[in-house]
Amino acid sequence: MTSSFEPSPYQVQVPNAHRQLAPTAGSTSPENPWPLKLLSTKLHEHVAKASPTWVEGQIIELNKRARVTYLTLRDIDEEISVSVTLFDQETAKIQGTLERGQRVIIQLKPDYWVKTGRLSMHGRNLRTVGTGSMLERIEKLKQSLAAEGLFDQRHKKPLPLLPHRIGLITGRDSDAMKDVIRNASLRWPAVAFEVREVAVQGVHALREVTQALSELDAHPEVDVIVIARGGGSLEDLLPFSEEAMVRALFVARTPVVSAIGHEADSPLIDHVADVRASTPTDAGKRVVPDVAEEKARITQARAFVERSVQNFIGNERASIAQVKSRPVLLAPRTSLLACEEDLERLRSRALTAARSSVVRHHENIRQLRARVTALSPQRTLERGYAVVQTVSGELVRDARNLPEGTEVMVRAAQGLAKATVTETFESNI
Repeated sequence: MTSSFEPSPYQVQVPNAHRQLAPTAGSTSPENPWPLKLLSTKLHEHVAKASPTWVEGQIIELNKRARVTYLTLRDIDEEISVSVTLFDQETAKIQGTLERGQRVIIQLKPDYWVKTGRLSMHGRNLRTVGTGSMLERIEKLKQSLAAEGLFDQRHKKPLPLLPHRIGLITGRDSDAMKDVIRNASLRWPAVAFEVREVAVQGVHALREVTQALSELDAHPEVDVIVIARGGGSLEDLLPFSEEAMVRALFVARTPVVSAIGHEADSPLIDHVADVRASTPTDAGKRVVPDVAEEKARITQARAFVERSVQNFIGNERASIAQVKSRPVLLAPRTSLLACEEDLERLRSRALTAARSSVVRHHENIRQLRARVTALSPQRTLERGYAVVQTVSGELVRDARNLPEGTEVMVRAAQGLAKATVTETFESNI
């Protein structure tokens, strides 16, 4: 609403008939004010220009009179409400009966009452949102959120094996709360709960549940959060299919278990929750282990370890006994004697072989010496031959080359003789 209005043809009676009224609200002053009636009239005219608007809301108050029905409509997500007036010709068009908690779609036309200064809404063409319409809306939202990836398994967080403290969002003093606490405590008596009792249906459910989820998600000791409520109609469970709640679960850092309604119920938070429990009772059983089962597993594990250790020790003892039963350990001297005999035999064989080799090589050397001796020049000399050399030591191979008077050396088998050549002649040998 602006602070200025268009000039109105509406004439106001003022005590001072000669006083000229300010043409707009912005031009009024303490010296020249408007009459209250003029302001109310201008507000009525301004509001009357507003176009009828289709809105969706939830009936939180319903008061039926003879010819008029008064409604209070609340926004689906926020704490915003308006009063609506339905005249009898409009209520006659409605199929069925109006009840508190119903979702409706209605065309509203604002109206400002001049005398009381009250803004009201006139309703027309009211339509109740039936189950089919709600299901269609939920299905479209489901497809949209699935396309964004909010339901993908890769976003699911595993539940802690043994949570120290469980956050529980549930109705005030509800059977769902009792079922979760009782079943979880029966399975693990030491379990602790951080409970938030909130509205789980109606106009306040969305805000209170998401606020409790935010508180528990920020709680440093809460390891897992359970959202639980019993069964109900589609309208009762509708807050758990609202987009705002689905997105609140998706961004939560703490694992969330959804336990809404019965097995057949499937609000949208079931698809984004990290674990979906069919009932609150099932949620109580799934968030904590069974102490009896865990004790039985520990007993089985200890028995398995003991059997494994005993089997290992038994196998090692058998291996040691098998090693000890071998002859080398039963009578080690026997093996040593056998080795000693083998060693003596090999030593004797080696010694014999060495001796034979020495004898054989000694004979070979003797034969080689005899052969060398037989072929030596000394042998030749011993057989009566002599070697003639010049004084310079050259061998004389051709006596004809020696001139007469040449001194030569004659080597016999024993000793040397010095001679002088007196005559040379050709040999016939």
